[in-house]
Amino acid sequence: MKVADIMTRQVISVRPDTRVGEIARLFREHGLSGLPVVTEDGELVGIVTELDMVRRHARPQLPEFLPFLNVYVPLRTKEYRESLRRITGVTAQDIMTTPVNTISPDASIEDAATVMVSNRANPLPVVDETGKMVGIISRTDLLRVFEELELRWEEMPAEEPAEAAT
Repeated sequence: MKVADIMTRQVISVRPDTRVGEIARLFREHGLSGLPVVTEDGELVGIVTELDMVRRHARPQLPEFLPFLNVYVPLRTKEYRESLRRITGVTAQDIMTTPVNTISPDASIEDAATVMVSNRANPLPVVDETGKMVGIISRTDLLRVFEELELRWEEMPAEEPAEAAT
């Protein structure tokens, strides 16, 4: 089974200047776990996930310091700046995740599951060979397929045991 077989083709997306309150409303009203961020030309530039929204309200990750010759050298300053950027963000471009993990419509569902697990990516925009977004796939989409496969497996008739040779 391919990603194209189960992806959502009518993708709800937001622009980089979409405000955080509007993003939260779209999540709630449509039961979404993430929204692709696209430019006016349809270029995929980021994705806002539930985790991005939650991070916005988390305490900042304070930098650690390494004492060295009576001086304290800050560590993880990049993470601290990133944390502050998200907390103070008011638009999609302020809190979105970049770069975006994507997948081809011709990829298998196993490939999609692997990308999702390896990169903690959910949802996963589906892009064609030109980089144009043609759909989106979520963990829920994969779970639906796995459920259907499991139900089919359970409905298969049990094989009759072979008679023992005498």
